[in-house]
Amino acid sequence: MISELKKEDLNLLNDTFINKEYLENEFNNNPFIKVLILKEDKIIGYLYYSDIYDRVEINQIEIEENHRSCGKGSLLLKELTETVNKNITLEVREDNIPAIKLYEKFNFKKVAIRKNYYNGVDGILMERK
Repeated sequence: MISELKKEDLNLLNDTFINKEYLENEFNNNPFIKVLILKEDKIIGYLYYSDIYDRVEINQIEIEENHRSCGKGSLLLKELTETVNKNITLEVREDNIPAIKLYEKFNFKKVAIRKNYYNGVDGILMERK
């Protein structure tokens, strides 16, 4: 089940792999924050994005390690792309091939390289129109 996490629901992140303090800080400092959570018997994934007027920027997507490579990230991206009718952008490490393939599956295109964006590793700016 996918639902939106609100600031008042942060206690749901207790005893999960998600950095609760990080998201709490984001809720306090980012007026555009939105968080989708994927829950089975517990929260196993989330997609944190910013809905900034005419576009959306994916800030972070993460799936609990033992639930990776089985379509859970696709569920979150499908929910986002089917409910948001705006351009969506993200940055990804050039060496994160599984993530790049996932984004390409949802029609994200490589539009720019950000040199040394990730501590010496180039970042790829991707966009879905």
